[in-house]
Amino acid sequence: MGTGEDGGGVAADFFEAAIGLLRDVAQAEAESIAAAGRLLAGTVADGGRLFVFGAGHSSLAAQDVVYRAGGLAVMNLLTVPGVVGVDVRPATLGSALERVSGLAGAVLGTSELRAGDALTVVSLSGRNALPVEMARDARALGVQVIGVTSVAYATQTTSRHPSGTFLKDHCDVVVDNHVPVGDTTLASPGVPAPFAPASTVVTSALMQSVVATAARELADRGIEPPLLRSGNVDGGPEWNARVMTEYRERIFHS
Repeated sequence: MGTGEDGGGVAADFFEAAIGLLRDVAQAEAESIAAAGRLLAGTVADGGRLFVFGAGHSSLAAQDVVYRAGGLAVMNLLTVPGVVGVDVRPATLGSALERVSGLAGAVLGTSELRAGDALTVVSLSGRNALPVEMARDARALGVQVIGVTSVAYATQTTSRHPSGTFLKDHCDVVVDNHVPVGDTTLASPGVPAPFAPASTVVTSALMQSVVATAARELADRGIEPPLLRSGNVDGGPEWNARVMTEYRERIFHS
């Protein structure tokens, strides 16, 4: 953790910490990122649909790859009312809902997910009932699951699920974001608690790397990846209309 004592020093410390985490992930998780990208590409090539889920702040990284310029048009957000970001009041309700057993099954039972699809579950701790059961129950439906999580939580905390398992225990591919337990990067004299979380920065970059890998993999297979372009560049809206029409049966955000 950094110890910068002035505003500029602390800012530099945070950037250094975040960049360090990004380097760690790029080096240590290269094989896992490649495997996740291949899984997504294979699902698209086989006619399956792509979904992504995250609760609380983990939803930010999930949402970052949905309906995104430069991203795959067929990536869909699996939503659970009350846990998508911090969109409820009090915000603590969202945290409480993450610990409710059975909620994931109810959501999956009424969702568009089916066998042959792929679901990416983003959860920093991976210890709460919702991400654990989301992955477990999705696999029971014949859905392939990618888990994006901090594996450190599985050794430094206890699971909140009755099974004692974590998200990582119910996935076909696990990508570790290497974020430390507690999701903070800095400590400074006079500041009573560690601060400066970096999980959104790191996990969003990780998610984009997986999607980019999937696009490259599709191209290598001779399949034009269904990428979206910015709606603010000339020709962008027309391009997107074509892609979304071609893949309309696999897109649930339009």
